[in-house]
Amino acid sequence: VQLQASGGGLVQAGDSLRLSCVATGRFINSYIMAWFRQVPGKEREFVAGIGWRGIRRSYGDSVRGRFTISRENNRNTLYLQMSSLKPEDTAIYYCAADQSYTLYDTSDKYASWGQGTLVTVSS
Repeated sequence: VQLQASGGGLVQAGDSLRLSCVATGRFINSYIMAWFRQVPGKEREFVAGIGWRGIRRSYGDSVRGRFTISRENNRNTLYLQMSSLKPEDTAIYYCAADQSYTLYDTSDKYASWGQGTLVTVSS
């Protein structure tokens, strides 16, 4: 499956932003999907993950309560709704997918990756 992330941009602290990730090549019905983010010089950080049907969800500690992950399998699309953004949320955001059932929160468990979309939050 190929993934294409979009929706990044420059926003101010406190603003909201929604990222999208469109999958092509395969239907994502039996893929777990996730968002990770990375700042240059740091390891890739788990942001949120979602199970096959969108019922199981998992969030990183730094975004829990502010970000919401969702998916529309009939559109082959993954979303990340980000609210109350902080300057420390500034990063390149990547979507990822894997044909497993377990909802992993480590990047090495995901086989497919999008190209990343930059989110910059100014103070």
